[in-house]
Amino acid sequence: MPQGRDLSLCSAEELASGFRVGEFTPEDAARAALAAIAVHNDTVNAMVLVDEDGALTAARESTQRWARGTPLSPTDGVPMTIKDLFLTSGWPTLRGSTLTDQDGPWETDAPSVARLREAGAVLLGKNTTPEFGWKGVTDSIRQGATGNPWGAGLTSGGSSGGAATAVGLGMGTWSIGTDGGGSVRIPASFTGTVALKPTFGRIPLFPPSPYGTLSHAGPMTRTVRDAALLLDIIAQPDPRDWAALDRPASSYLEGIEDGVEGLRIAYSPTLSYGTNDPEVEEAVTAAARVFAELGAHVEQVDPDITDCVDAFHTLWFTGAAKVVEHYGEGALDRIDPRLRQAVIELGTDVSASDYLDASAIRMDLGVRMGAFHQQHDLLLTPTMPIASFPVGQDAPDGWPSTLWTSWTPYTYPFNMTQQPALSVPCGFTSDARPVGLQLVGPRHAEALTLRAGRAYERATDWHLARPTLLS
Repeated sequence: MPQGRDLSLCSAEELASGFRVGEFTPEDAARAALAAIAVHNDTVNAMVLVDEDGALTAARESTQRWARGTPLSPTDGVPMTIKDLFLTSGWPTLRGSTLTDQDGPWETDAPSVARLREAGAVLLGKNTTPEFGWKGVTDSIRQGATGNPWGAGLTSGGSSGGAATAVGLGMGTWSIGTDGGGSVRIPASFTGTVALKPTFGRIPLFPPSPYGTLSHAGPMTRTVRDAALLLDIIAQPDPRDWAALDRPASSYLEGIEDGVEGLRIAYSPTLSYGTNDPEVEEAVTAAARVFAELGAHVEQVDPDITDCVDAFHTLWFTGAAKVVEHYGEGALDRIDPRLRQAVIELGTDVSASDYLDASAIRMDLGVRMGAFHQQHDLLLTPTMPIASFPVGQDAPDGWPSTLWTSWTPYTYPFNMTQQPALSVPCGFTSDARPVGLQLVGPRHAEALTLRAGRAYERATDWHLARPTLLS
């Protein structure tokens, strides 16, 4: 391994450049990531499976391809992890639940995993998730709780908290997560990393999610350019997903450096119904000023929407109820007690009329956001109204509700509307907890959303901050 350079903290672009010129090899990068796992995982519990032998075998094969000049893709050999909700051939997909039979068989790759193998990714293992990805923090009866790179006693957020913490600590260069109500963006905000929830259907899913068309997959990285690179790989059609979109017309890196000059950007600190920690609002307001300094036309304006939480609950928790129902009689008694309570209170005894009413609210929300984007190219909000809180809790101390939607008001609305939403780090609280900025684009505008995120990243250095656990 090159002396004086920690490959575990290099971007995918930096690794690929080094592979190309022979400065170091995919095997060097894999060993660095595995070393980071060995150092940190006992502290943060971000990994539920580590396949060291498989990873090193894949890395050696990639090293040989680069030596021959025949890489499978521009990022062949980049080491990464997979959230334990994605089917991965040869590895169990436990979904954080004691209901899952570890013995499988496990013979299928989810679409994203299949595309990554085709691109030569070095798969290190699988990340922790709450049971069936149901909530905004990462802990489960089966897999325990996941800490944060900025303090093992802080939650990583969820449900893709294991993936975010792994990325933040160099336990794999990037990862993929799922997002049905904020599950890549919540942990990105809490851990100071980058995550994109693209337009619904941009990244195919299989098997179909029980949460239906709320569910997305998304790249989780340390830089916006890496998010675009990873999206290039996994945003490819798959015949198993009936809702998958066509192949993108070009790379998401194309035009990503074009800046934001002249863009019409709305800044809404609360969406007219949220309440923020003052330090969070201060950081996000400062971020909005950066966009103005970069030449965008920024105005503070709220979209014409109201909180859709009740409709979201109807759609989300009926899906959760179907997940548990699949495991038969007695399954409710074997799951996370708070999931059981939510399923009973919010996911059962929902009539078809109730479901259709919730869907109608969702459609109206989409119409309103469509109209909003006729006047505004992008919307800026806080990703989260708060910074991370103690690990092992479902909500901050003293919060009026333990239900995760009570403290994530800015993420789930854009699962309802299926719009792309990107979280980038934009500052810290006075006690060094990361703050996230959310950039929301019109449907199908991933390229624009990434371009704006990259402009902000280029103008600031929050993404370069070194987590406390690496100090």
